[in-house]
Amino acid sequence: MTEATPLRPRTDAEVLDEVFFALSDPVRRAILERLDGRSLLVSELAAPFGISLQAVSRHIQVLVRAGLVTQARSGRISRCSLQAQPLSEAAAWINRYAKYWQGQFEALAQHLTRLEEEKKP
Repeated sequence: MTEATPLRPRTDAEVLDEVFFALSDPVRRAILERLDGRSLLVSELAAPFGISLQAVSRHIQVLVRAGLVTQARSGRISRCSLQAQPLSEAAAWINRYAKYWQGQFEALAQHLTRLEEEKKP
């Protein structure tokens, strides 16, 4: 009989990888949108998609592993809820790079100002 090795805590980078992987699929993003502010049964989540309930369940499991969704089970019934904290952490990571596109916005604003000044008689 083999002993199970204890699971090590995931690093911040691993968590971020799972969140971005989960967000990379349009069905999973749509599931998150449907869960915004409410909890739904798996069958309710699956209703608008043209895929099987089993396929939706697999998408939900990816979201659960990423920490974006929790499931509360009562017998065979599973209710899903959004967990926004991992989204906040992903947004904070992305925001670290805002300085790169902020400079482009500032350059665009300056260019537009110059164009307006050139139009003046």
